[in-house]
Amino acid sequence: MHWFYNINIIDGPLPIVLWSLAAVGVLLLLIRRPTRRWLLVAVGSMLGGAALGLALVIVVDMTGVVGVPLPTPTAPWLAAMFAAIGLAIASFTKSSRRRKVIAVGLVVFSLLSAGLGINAGFGIDRTIGSALGVSTQEAIEGLDGPKPLDTATTPAAPLYASWEPPADMPTTGKTGLLTGSNAITSSAGFAPREASIYLPPAAQVANAPALPLVVMMMGQPGNPQPDFIAAALDEVAARNKGLAPIVIIADQLGDPDTDPVCADSARYGGVDTYFNKDIVAYAKKTLHILQDPQYWTIAGYSNGGACAFTWAAKYPEIWGNIIDISGNEWPGDENEAAAIADGYGGDANAFAAAKPASWLEKNKGKFAAHMAVFTAGENDPEYTQFAASNAALAETAGFTTKNYVVPGADHVVTALRGGLPYAFTELYPRLGLAAPTP
Repeated sequence: MHWFYNINIIDGPLPIVLWSLAAVGVLLLLIRRPTRRWLLVAVGSMLGGAALGLALVIVVDMTGVVGVPLPTPTAPWLAAMFAAIGLAIASFTKSSRRRKVIAVGLVVFSLLSAGLGINAGFGIDRTIGSALGVSTQEAIEGLDGPKPLDTATTPAAPLYASWEPPADMPTTGKTGLLTGSNAITSSAGFAPREASIYLPPAAQVANAPALPLVVMMMGQPGNPQPDFIAAALDEVAARNKGLAPIVIIADQLGDPDTDPVCADSARYGGVDTYFNKDIVAYAKKTLHILQDPQYWTIAGYSNGGACAFTWAAKYPEIWGNIIDISGNEWPGDENEAAAIADGYGGDANAFAAAKPASWLEKNKGKFAAHMAVFTAGENDPEYTQFAASNAALAETAGFTTKNYVVPGADHVVTALRGGLPYAFTELYPRLGLAAPTP
C-alpha cells in the first residue's frame, strides 16, 4: 500500500484522469435530442446547482465554520460540482438505464474531482497518505543514536565566513522520519505522531559544522510533514553555501481533530513538556547543533504558530527566535470555551495567564537579543491582523521584530511558500548563516 499512499493528488495524473472522466460524463448526458423541455431542465438544473455551490461558499466564509477564508479555487470547484450533480439528477427523468448509470458515475466523479480541486487550492496535502494522515516517509538515515554533548555555544567565527563546503556536498537537504531508535520519547503522557527531521546540505558531509536548530509545527488539521520547510530551506541554503538549520518537525496535536492548545493538561497530556523538555533534551543529546539559544528557533504555521509564539514568550532561556506563519492570535482563540474546558480543566484564569501577552509581561526584559518574524497572507485579513498585533506585543517586550504581508497569499499553501523563505532570509544573519544586511 506504500505506493498507493504516495500517489500525488495535486500535480500527478490522478486529478487529470478524474477531471476528464467528469467532463466526459457531462458531455454524454448533454448529448440528447434537444427538445425545448430538456434544454430548460438541463440548463436550469446546472445553473441552480452552480448557484447553490456559490451560496455555500458565501455561507461558510460568513459564518467562519472553517476558521479561515476558503481558498480562491473553492468557489468555482463547488459551483462546477453542484452544476454537474444538478445535470445528473435531471438526467434520471424519463431516461434509459444507460443514462442513469452515466448520471450516477457523474455524481461520483464530480465529488472526487471537486475534492481534489479544492485540496489543490489548500495545497497542504499533496499525497493520498497526507490527506488520510498516513505517513509515507522513510526513516532517516545517518542518525546513529546519542552523541557526546556538543559543548560549542558560539562559533569562533560566523559560519557564513568560516565554512567552505566540500566538493561532494549534496545540493539539497534530506528528510526522514524520526522513528525506532531515533524516535523522540514523550515523558508526560502526550501521544504525538512521529516527528520528522530535515538535514541541510552542510549537515550531510564529513566534519559537518555544528548548526542552528529549528523546531517546526504545522497547522490543524495537519501532519508533522517536512515538505514545506525543507523546500524553503533548500532555496535559502542554495544561496548560502548549503548552510541551513537542522529542523525537527514535530506534532503539537496528537490527533488532527483535537487542539490541546499548546498546554500540559489532564485530557491531552504534556504537550508543553514534550516540546520544551523532551525535544530539547533529544536535540542536545542527538544532533550536532549549536547550544546557545541565539541559534534556536521555535517555528509554526497557523495553530503551530500560536504555540511557537506562546513558548518563545514563556521560555526565553530556550528559544532565541520565533517564526510565526499565519499563526492564531493565541492558542484556543477559535473556541475559547472548549480551550478552557479541555486544556485548563475549566480554569479561565489559567487560560488567560497562558496567553503569549501574559508570558511576555512576566518575562519582560529577557528578550533584548531575541528575534521574531511574523508573516501572513495579503488575502487573509484576520490572520494579517493577528500577525500585526502579535508583532507589536513582541516588539514592546524587547524582540527585534519583522512583520511581513505575503503578496497575493491566503491562509494555506501560498502563506507557507511566501512566508517561510522570507522568514529565514531575515533570520539567517542572526544565525550566522549569512552576512548581516547593510
